[in-house]
Amino acid sequence: MPGMKTMPWQPDLPTLRQLELLENVSDEVLQSVSGEFELCELDTGEILLSPFNPNAHLYLILEGQLKLYLGSLDNQSVISLLPGECAGEISVIDRQPPSAYIVAECRCRLLRLPRQALFGLISHSPQAMEKLLETLCGRVRRGNSIILDTEQNANVDTLTGLFNRRWLEHVYERESTRCAFNDQDLCMLMLDVDHFKAYNDKFGHLAGDYALCLVSHTLRNQLRPKDSMVRFGGEEFVILLPEMSRDEARGIGERLRQSLEQINTFYSPVGVLPGVTVSIGLGQMEAGDPLKSLISRADAALYQAKQQGRNRLCG
Repeated sequence: MPGMKTMPWQPDLPTLRQLELLENVSDEVLQSVSGEFELCELDTGEILLSPFNPNAHLYLILEGQLKLYLGSLDNQSVISLLPGECAGEISVIDRQPPSAYIVAECRCRLLRLPRQALFGLISHSPQAMEKLLETLCGRVRRGNSIILDTEQNANVDTLTGLFNRRWLEHVYERESTRCAFNDQDLCMLMLDVDHFKAYNDKFGHLAGDYALCLVSHTLRNQLRPKDSMVRFGGEEFVILLPEMSRDEARGIGERLRQSLEQINTFYSPVGVLPGVTVSIGLGQMEAGDPLKSLISRADAALYQAKQQGRNRLCG
C-alpha cells in the first residue's frame, strides 16, 4: 500500500488486550495469533483503504484517528475511528473492495492481521467472534442512520425546515390511498405569497427569505400532526389536509390567511420587516386522482384568487 510503512511487531499481550476485538480473548489464543500481527504507520492524510484497492487485512488502531468517507474524499467524513477500534472488517470478510475511503486524520500506528489469521482467531475464540459481530452490527446501524439522515435531508427544504416537493409525492400516495380506502375526503391548499418579487426588490432577498420563514412557521403551528405542509417552490406552499371536507378545509384556509394578514410587522435578524399576505387555492381529491390532477385543480383556484385581488381564498 503506497506510503504506508510496515514493520515486524514484537508480541505484547497487554497492548493487544487494549483492542476491543481482543479484550476478552484467552491468553492461549492471543499467544497463538500474536505472531501474525504486523505494525503499520500512516502519516496524516494517507489513505488506508479505498474502493479501488482490494483489502486482505483487518486493521486495529493503536494510536491516532482514522476518518471514513463515503463516495468521495471531497465529501464530509461520516465516521471517526479511534484507538481500540478496527477498520476493514467488512471487506476482509466478504472479499469485496472496501465500500468507503479510510484516511489517517493524523499520524497513526496500526496493527494489521491477515484474513486467514483473522478467521483462525474467530474460529478458536467465541469472544472474538462475538466482538466482531458487535462491531459489524454497529457499522450497519451507523450506515442505516446515515442513510436515514441523508433521505430526510433530501426531503427537507433547508430554508424553512418544511418538507419539499419530493416528499409531497410520497405523502400524497400514502394519504390518498388511506382516505380512499376509508371513504374520507382529502383536500389541498395551494398558497402563494402576494407580490413577493416586489417585496424582494424593496427589502432585499434576505428579507424575502425571512418572510418565507414567517409564513412557514406561522401556518405550520396551526395545523394538525397528520397535515403536511410543503414548500412547493419559490414562494409557493402546499398543505395537504387528509380526512377533511371542502367546507372544513375552506375554514382552515381562511383562518391561516387571516393569521398572516394580522401580522403587520415581525422581527428578523435584519431588523423589523413588514408582514406578507397569501392567496390560497383549494382543491378536493376526486376518486382516482393522481397528484398532478389535484395540484392542477388547486392551482387553478389559486390563479382565480390572484385574479380577484389576492389575499383571499378561492375553490
